[in-house]
Amino acid sequence: MAEYKRTLITSALPYANGPVHIGHLAGVYVPADIYARYLRMKGEEVAFIGGSDEHGVPITLKAKNEGITPQDVVDKYHNIIKDSFARFGISFDVYSRTTSKIHHETASEFFRKLYDDGKFIEKTNEQYYDEEAGQFLADRYIVGTCPKCNNEKAYGDQCESCGSSLNATDLINPKSMLSGSVPVMRETKHWYLPLDEYEPWLKEWILEQHKEWKPNVYGQCKSWLDGGLNPRAVTRDLKWGVPVPVAGAEGKVLYVWFDAPIGYISATKEWSADWEKWWKDEDTRMLHFIGKDNIVFHCIIFPSMLKAEGTYNLPENVPANEFLNLEGDKISTSRNWAVWLHEYLEEFPGKEDVLKYVLTANAPETKDNDFTWKDFQARNNNELVAILGNFVNRALVLTQKYYNGEVPNRGKLTDFDTETLERLSTLKSEVEKSLDTFRFREALKLAMDMARLGNKYLADMEPWKVVKTDEERVKTIMNICLQITANLTIVFEPFLPLTMNKLRGFMNIDKLPWRELGNIDLLFAGHKVNKPELLFEKIDDAMVEAQMQKLFDTKKANDMAEASVKPVKENCTFDDFMKMDIRVGTILEAEKVAKTKKLMKLLVDTGIDKRIVVSGIAEYYNPEEVVGKQVSIVVNLEPRKLRGIESQGMILMADNADGTLKFVSPEAMVVNGSEVK
Repeated sequence: MAEYKRTLITSALPYANGPVHIGHLAGVYVPADIYARYLRMKGEEVAFIGGSDEHGVPITLKAKNEGITPQDVVDKYHNIIKDSFARFGISFDVYSRTTSKIHHETASEFFRKLYDDGKFIEKTNEQYYDEEAGQFLADRYIVGTCPKCNNEKAYGDQCESCGSSLNATDLINPKSMLSGSVPVMRETKHWYLPLDEYEPWLKEWILEQHKEWKPNVYGQCKSWLDGGLNPRAVTRDLKWGVPVPVAGAEGKVLYVWFDAPIGYISATKEWSADWEKWWKDEDTRMLHFIGKDNIVFHCIIFPSMLKAEGTYNLPENVPANEFLNLEGDKISTSRNWAVWLHEYLEEFPGKEDVLKYVLTANAPETKDNDFTWKDFQARNNNELVAILGNFVNRALVLTQKYYNGEVPNRGKLTDFDTETLERLSTLKSEVEKSLDTFRFREALKLAMDMARLGNKYLADMEPWKVVKTDEERVKTIMNICLQITANLTIVFEPFLPLTMNKLRGFMNIDKLPWRELGNIDLLFAGHKVNKPELLFEKIDDAMVEAQMQKLFDTKKANDMAEASVKPVKENCTFDDFMKMDIRVGTILEAEKVAKTKKLMKLLVDTGIDKRIVVSGIAEYYNPEEVVGKQVSIVVNLEPRKLRGIESQGMILMADNADGTLKFVSPEAMVVNGSEVK
């Protein structure tokens, strides 16, 4: 590896349409934070860059569904995410956002330079257009039947049922998510980055020059390159995003995959006036911490953008992780199948480092892995409490008991003492080797081995017995235990920073640099340590069962929602549909039908007349609740007798996911008799 003076660490920008969950943490932010803290402890110059990705179609869809603006959506989730990271202890030097003025300026300037240098190609092609909404449709605005698995809710870019990557034109029976209408094809112009022109260079740069990259990263890159690259659009017909800064591009924005990685540059600009040394100085190396779904963007597309621009450094490494599952099932934001960071922080106060520990010990570094609450409990109780916490507590309690909290002198060493101290010193190089090659699980295990070493030494030496016969020997034993404890504050600092701050308080010492790891003389005789408290506490079954119940309730709700979505009925003709006369009416009177559980007799003002309708809503509404409500009613339905009452029409109801019925009503008051079209 080439020599460098500083390291720029970027972490994938979380998408601001929801909070951060444990999959994000395990895949990106915990390993990036470990590495940044490690380098800082070594005295190296580090910039750790983060921020929220706030553009793109999913945000506009969420805004539309909630009846708010896209800016409202991103403001809400950016603040939740930023606050969660800060409370969790992710040590960003800057946490920015892509809706900022500096980002819009930076992204526009970047695009404009490539445009002026002739790096793009312009292409006119046909794209789906919603005539009712009056706009072109991005892939996520189109839904239809997947041609591979027949899932009727596939998106124009992907089927979430079978995982297939799709083009919008692949969908069977495509419909616009904006209006529900069938879209038409219409010509539009876009700018493309010709990735095929960069293919020979990428093959040399990645496949020949970066064979040290993790196998999962290298393998995915090779697969893309072997399959051949094609030009990729860098603009989109959309209102939400960074406007394309050229004439004739009105109504178009930068495609989010082009815009988002430039967020690393704009965030660095926001943080430092001397930003160029981090991006353009040959003495700076750049590392991208990401999940496997972002490998193509950070290893192929963004480097091609940087190469095209010509003045920026390229990434030295992209240590991407695989996915973390939850209780054997894929984490899903849409299904609420996740452990959300902001909720964890509320429900497990003071246990930030416990989650960091478990996510690191179980990190999906080379393959997908699984988080379970039982494993979370076991690792806390059997490792953090029983090994690390137990050793530290016993060492400090015995020091208080025997020496009033003062570090005793170390006398003559036995062979076992020497072996223990030698093992302590050799662990440093092993931990470093693991950290330098992004094997954080392995590094954490080695750190815990240091605590195991201390536990074994203390158990084997039994100072509580020896003190009765050889006080000088006990001084040596306790001195060694305290030196190990001081070393633990160093080796665990990248992994458990909040806990190590607490332990340093017990030890009455300042933060120690990494170079001191393995030093057996960190504490001098006579140094006063403070009375300890427990570093960790056991997590009981009730806490775990409460979390399992939350997931069970989520799964039950998902199953009910899926079950409630009934198959589409047989097609009817347009003429058949037009025969129905649906009007808005107001319920004037209501009473339950005697000796029935479900039926309610309603007097409805239809604007045409006032008529009796019998409806099966009595299980879900009381009569007094429905009086005055405006409803949708089929007024030309053949009259039908129910329990001796002639019902002249049908009230339209929506069958909710939980089995309840809800009125289909206008969003604002309208004149009775208004047609529903």
